[in-house]
Amino acid sequence: MIIKQLSVFVENKKGRLLSIVEILAENDIDISSLSIADTADFGVLRLIVDKPNEAKAALKEAGIVVKITDVVAVVMEDAPGGVAAALRVVYDNDIDVEYMYAAIGKTTGKALMVLRPSDLEKAEEVLTKAGFGAVNPGDIYRI
Repeated sequence: MIIKQLSVFVENKKGRLLSIVEILAENDIDISSLSIADTADFGVLRLIVDKPNEAKAALKEAGIVVKITDVVAVVMEDAPGGVAAALRVVYDNDIDVEYMYAAIGKTTGKALMVLRPSDLEKAEEVLTKAGFGAVNPGDIYRI
């Protein structure tokens, strides 16, 4: 399933990450997943939230650089080899993965991953055909 992800530019300064998540909390926005990749001076915070458009607006209003990106949510067995099986499907279909991280979902016995593939529609199609990707929006956005 193709879903919306926030990508937030974060300065590597004490309290900056805290201020971002506090803005989301003050606007009643629930975080389902987050990942941060950083360098010495800045980081990119990637978030899955229940209200991406509202979150973007609140962060922009606070002067924070943010954009919405499409990503693919993948549901797999929560067992050894679950991630490998999903990535095998992607690899066998010549799709590159820019990044990937885990998410919190509501489905018992299942793991939920978020990935940014080189071809969103193709990745969604082949993963769904292989039995992955049947994600209910309520499972990922926790609504």
